[in-house]
Amino acid sequence: MICIKRELTLSLALLISAAIATHAQLLVQRFEPVGFAQVNITDQFWKPKLDKVATATLRACIVQTEEKTGRIRNFEKVARKQNEKLGDIQHEGIYYDDSDVYKAIEAMAYSLKNHPDAAVQQKADEWIDKIAAAQLPDGYLNTYYTLTGLDKRWTDMEKHEDYCAGHLIEAAVAYYNTTGKRKLLDVAIRFANHIDSTFRLKNRPWVSGHQEIELALMRLYHVTHQDRYLKLADWYLDQRGHGFGKGVIWDQWKNPKYCQDDVPVKQQKEITGHAVRAMYQYTGAADVAAATNDPGYLTAMTTVWEDVVYRNMYLTGGIGSSGRNEGFTEDYDLPNESAYCETCASVGMVFWNQRMNLLTGESKYIDVLERSLYNGALDGLSLSGDRFFYGNPLSSSGNYGRSEWFGTACCPSNIARLVASLGDYIYGRSEQGIWVNLFVASNTTVTIGKTSIPLQLDTNYPWQGAVKITVNPAKKVAYALHVRLPGWAENVPAPGKLYQFTDSVKTAINVLLNGKPVAYRQEKGYLVIDRTWQKGDVVEVALPMDVRQVTSRADVKANQNRVALQRGPLVYCVEGADNGGRAWNILVPAKATFATKPHQILDEPVIAIQANLSVVEASPDGLAVQTSPRTITAIPYYAWANRGKSPMQVWLPSRVKEVKITD
Repeated sequence: MICIKRELTLSLALLISAAIATHAQLLVQRFEPVGFAQVNITDQFWKPKLDKVATATLRACIVQTEEKTGRIRNFEKVARKQNEKLGDIQHEGIYYDDSDVYKAIEAMAYSLKNHPDAAVQQKADEWIDKIAAAQLPDGYLNTYYTLTGLDKRWTDMEKHEDYCAGHLIEAAVAYYNTTGKRKLLDVAIRFANHIDSTFRLKNRPWVSGHQEIELALMRLYHVTHQDRYLKLADWYLDQRGHGFGKGVIWDQWKNPKYCQDDVPVKQQKEITGHAVRAMYQYTGAADVAAATNDPGYLTAMTTVWEDVVYRNMYLTGGIGSSGRNEGFTEDYDLPNESAYCETCASVGMVFWNQRMNLLTGESKYIDVLERSLYNGALDGLSLSGDRFFYGNPLSSSGNYGRSEWFGTACCPSNIARLVASLGDYIYGRSEQGIWVNLFVASNTTVTIGKTSIPLQLDTNYPWQGAVKITVNPAKKVAYALHVRLPGWAENVPAPGKLYQFTDSVKTAINVLLNGKPVAYRQEKGYLVIDRTWQKGDVVEVALPMDVRQVTSRADVKANQNRVALQRGPLVYCVEGADNGGRAWNILVPAKATFATKPHQILDEPVIAIQANLSVVEASPDGLAVQTSPRTITAIPYYAWANRGKSPMQVWLPSRVKEVKITD
């Protein structure tokens, strides 16, 4: 008996030791992002876009927010109502319109770092004064309920009160990080405290109808280091899946899956419902998991992420196939022309995948982030910066175009804040190393221990695959440099088996240190060079930039007998504007060949693909159909619909399935 007990005790001790070791390993593998305020972007691809956002996009947001709609006037009305003790005053617009003001301020904050502009800062300060004047003494801030009746506040879970609060918090943190000004941050803190004291009480259930506040509270937690905001974010997540939304949200949407309220967050295993709500929820959950090391969140996030990427993600990184629920339907239901793919959902994919990367240290999440960023999200912003897509289909018969604005205008300011905050996603750091996640020409300074390490990244990505990283530490310092090796460079277009390349290209990745081959190890999708570094050390990585054909698994009925084209991180499409006004009469033969050439779309220089394909057309006498060889131009998907409405396809047929005859 004594021996058995000793053996059991020893086994238990070993299990505990293994658990502790695993937990410690998790802590070691995590790292933190280098913030946008510490990154200077010089990139030929992205810098013009940052400048466009700082000028044309922000100008559009300001005009629409201030002049053409009543969003700013609502704040002015609230302040006047409070000061003059007036009765009810009409609210202009939709109950969630406050959020668009906050997202515009957040975009202004990032843009002030990238493109300093005194007039933009003055406008932001002016708006912030009006927002602060509209806050009630108890911290509550919502123009819809303050103007229509405070007796109804916090009674309807679907009315986006905490969604708007979340965007206020995000704007406040961003503006504080850029300018050091606390006025909006103090407003956000008072509102967050009001929410905390209102809800985090015994027997006070509440389910947010539109998730957002969870991730925002985590940003507030990181800037203030106040534990109550972490606990409140965790509380919000824990409210879901217990039936608290029954009779409120469920009655409106008929299905708790719509807002991810069918089961508790830690037990969720599949992606359901509204795509943007889901992305914001899982971003917040990943943030909380990183702060609390809660394995329940990590397990759920990993399982749901696989369901998204392996079965429900478009090749462009877009998600949410249905306009009916602005979200998900059944696995592999990925139609092209009717694809919803809301711009905000792709923005959410960037958020969530960054957090999963920080949480796990695995590069596959950045592979998906990059796919969404360069394709599904960037497509939402016109090359001129002042026209937008709400949905981003993968084919068009020629009747789909960009819009100046929308009644529900979440997408313009959302894509503006994403592009302007690009600096948040390029680098990561820990006390043991530096991570290069995105190949964006830029410079920053990273601190390892007490040593500052200026770092410069030079590249012409995504057009060329050469990446050069120069480090200049003040003194010799040991650390591991992690350079992401994109999955597409190793014949994996996206994690999982949803998409495959039609061929396997064996290309050795060339890695040099100071002009000579250097030993490295591959770890979690990164090329890792672990050594003692000194001033002037240069690492060069050459990534392949072949044109690749992509197919879907057979379960995706919309893509059967079709192929798509990809080069580097970019998905390509065929648009009528480059091909005699037609894009639906093209066949990809078995022995198609491809070349690349410089091309211009308005003022945007791109690398186009010249494809030797077949076109289907009427015979000269109009009595038959024939195919003939033709050189077809394909352009990056993000650049389509900038020259007016035009037919377009991402997935090109490789076989004739049916012929539609028109006059």
